[in-house]
Amino acid sequence: MAAIEKRQGEDGSTSYRVKIRLRGHEPVSATFERLTDAKTWAAQTETEIKNNRYFGAAKRHTVKELIEAYEKDAVPSLKSARAVKLRLKYWTGAVGHMLLSELNAQTIKKHRDTLKATPKERGEGERSGADVNRAMAALSSALTYGVKELEWLEENPMVRVRKFKESDGRVRYLTENEVPELLKACRASKHEHLLLAVLLSLSTGGRQSEIMNLTWKLIDLKGQTATLLDTKNGNMRVLPIVGEAFDLLKARAKVRKIDDDRLFPAGPRAKEKDAVADLRAPWTAALAAAKITDFHWHDLRHTCASYMAMSGVSQLEMAKLLGHKTLAMTMRYSHLSPQRTIELAGGLAKRLGI
Repeated sequence: MAAIEKRQGEDGSTSYRVKIRLRGHEPVSATFERLTDAKTWAAQTETEIKNNRYFGAAKRHTVKELIEAYEKDAVPSLKSARAVKLRLKYWTGAVGHMLLSELNAQTIKKHRDTLKATPKERGEGERSGADVNRAMAALSSALTYGVKELEWLEENPMVRVRKFKESDGRVRYLTENEVPELLKACRASKHEHLLLAVLLSLSTGGRQSEIMNLTWKLIDLKGQTATLLDTKNGNMRVLPIVGEAFDLLKARAKVRKIDDDRLFPAGPRAKEKDAVADLRAPWTAALAAAKITDFHWHDLRHTCASYMAMSGVSQLEMAKLLGHKTLAMTMRYSHLSPQRTIELAGGLAKRLGI
């Protein structure tokens, strides 16, 4: 039997959603702008279902068509749009040819396991559970879009697929001996942007993308701050600029290009007009010169958080500076050094008289 629900949009528009549930058949639904169209479709569809002549949207559209519709309508507004497209590319190749009605939990599990067993690109080593989970999340978002927006699916089959257990994250930050060695190597680098970028990341805990995309209009030299407008969690954040980083910024402000507002512009050979400097090669060289291993740029953020924790900065203050919405996330980044842990335990023992 068909049920028609009248819906009122936020923009004042009216639509009519039809739901048909008949015993022994899967429920189907569709949305129309006019009530007459909704009633016509309901009558025709009920007849087709009873006569076994109805093929729903899930049997008319492929996974590839759904992914393409999702990429066109929803992905462009995502901050991680580029990464999401790369993850969806895998699913397009793996299951894109399938009808939506054929895509089930077992099929997704099969390709989930295949992806996990596939090495990363460019020889970057084994693929982690977190990598696969991000790929599954991308497909799940597309399927949810197919359920809620396109109404090509009745439910998202991903809800019955187990994700891989993820590790608690890397516990890596610069030791007190490594900090001066890394900065020494950065100062010796011939790359004009490396030292300033590292100092800003290390002193503010800013993400690499946040630091590299800074522009002069976001810098307040008088107030010694940098304002981040486009952050990962969508909230504006203000970073303090202090020490050597501030001195370098003041010097750079005197000779900066008037027609280029970027703090770290790319060289003349950059393919994209708005590209920023590529620091991968000089960064790798600096790490090698400082004899620092197993260290990524993002670990500068870990280092900042850990040293703030060891300096007695509160979790709430750290969360505000790092741009975390929850204190739980801040605690992930704020690791205490073994020596500091011993000092704290020693102080407690002394106070307790034990």
